[in-house]
Amino acid sequence: MKKRVVIVGGGFGGVKLALDLCQDKRFAITLVSDRPDFHNYPTLYLTATGGKRMISLIPLTELFDGKAVDIVIDPVAGLDRADKQIILKSKRRIPYDAVILSLGVVTNYFGIKGLEQYSHSIKSPESAEAFKAHIHRQLIDTGKPDLNYIVVGGGPTGVELAGALPAYLRRTLEQHGLGKRRIHVDLVEAAPRLLPRSPRDVSRMVKRQLRRQGVKLFLDKTVQAQTTDALMINGKPVRSHTVIWTAGVANHPFFTEQSFQISASRKVRVDQFLQAEPGIYVIGDNADTPYSGMAQTALYDGKFIARNLRRIADGKDPKTYVAKRPVYVFPAGPRWAAVQWGWLRLYGFLGYILRSLADLVAYHDYEPWWKASRRWAALDDREESCPYCS
Repeated sequence: MKKRVVIVGGGFGGVKLALDLCQDKRFAITLVSDRPDFHNYPTLYLTATGGKRMISLIPLTELFDGKAVDIVIDPVAGLDRADKQIILKSKRRIPYDAVILSLGVVTNYFGIKGLEQYSHSIKSPESAEAFKAHIHRQLIDTGKPDLNYIVVGGGPTGVELAGALPAYLRRTLEQHGLGKRRIHVDLVEAAPRLLPRSPRDVSRMVKRQLRRQGVKLFLDKTVQAQTTDALMINGKPVRSHTVIWTAGVANHPFFTEQSFQISASRKVRVDQFLQAEPGIYVIGDNADTPYSGMAQTALYDGKFIARNLRRIADGKDPKTYVAKRPVYVFPAGPRWAAVQWGWLRLYGFLGYILRSLADLVAYHDYEPWWKASRRWAALDDREESCPYCS
């Protein structure tokens, strides 16, 4: 009888695990996701600044076409440990011999008044395109750019978006026939420096590059509230109708609701095999591992679980998990990126080339080379729904 493997989550780790394991006929694989598409988060800032939707979104049916994976689009609602079943929102129950939970994170607004109601985000292709549509609609309605375009959060996503916005806004103004006008892009970070989890030398170079792009930095500043036309920063209102929140995420609430053991970092405690409990694995952003939160880590976790499940099926002992340090790449403007690869640092165009090649390899983690190459070639293509720009 085939071993029933249920993977909950259609992100980096879940999809990679399903792709690796579906080639082994000893397993019956079910992939449960709350959405029908795989989201490629590292390229969302490009989609938000005029890039194509296809670089950030791949239908799950396309990824698993012809593969022995049962895809179920239905949010997970519960876990029946006694009967070894996953409970879905529709009340459907799916039995498992092993279940892997890779649910990703949710946006955290830290209770700041007005943010959830008025701010934009680029957490999904839909929100990225909504943000892009807002920029064009505002130009059409008012005939001028916003007073300030404010990105909140000086982590990787905020840096990527703030670096891409000035060039995108200038190009968009020209396409709308508004000529060259002064634009104001601000980046707000609560910590004393950008990329606070990165080495200081990387942070310093990225800060210098963003300033060259014309981005105004508000470091060691706290966002206190947002209204329809202003963001309150350290007690002072900054006028804007365009605030993009990239600063906060929290672990998926499923884990506290289902009484998993939660660590001080608010992630799920796992053992040396990434098990939270016997037969229940937690990977990627949800697991309390050294490099959790990185797409590379989720991919690595998915491959690790696939190998161990095959070892167990072969009657062998599973391998112990050894965390792998990711390569950090931070784009901060057109054809510029900072690379942190252990002790090695690369900046500028060379960093951009490495990031570009990494994108190609990342696509190939899920698709054959010919499909990955086509998607990669579209990274510099433009796609707008605005009548002035399309």
